Amino acid sequence: MTDIVGAVLEPALALLAVGFVIGISLGLADKYLKVEVDARVEMVNSLLPGFNCGACGSPGCIGHAVGIVEGTVKIKGCPPIKADQETAIREYLGNTPGPDGTLVDLAKI
Repeated sequence: MTDIVGAVLEPALALLAVGFVIGISLGLADKYLKVEVDARVEMVNSLLPGFNCGACGSPGCIGHAVGIVEGTVKIKGCPPIKADQETAIREYLGNTPGPDGTLVDLAKI
């Protein structure tokens, strides 16, 4: 009987120990390897048409959104964008500071 308990208990404790170590490792990785995302990029991406056509020369709408927030591309570089979408992006970026507290220079976009 003790052989059966030992045969079940030892692997169970080994799995518990491995799970504990992996859980701690994942928690530390989440804390120290976190990538900060600029919330403005996500918002601008949601305001773009979302076709991911590549007509702007960027790798999809997210690439164009990054360029808009960084001020390296123009909003009008997106051929399918509508006037109301462009206005919404300009209003959002003109009123929302970035992580460093600065606003996007609307003359660049």
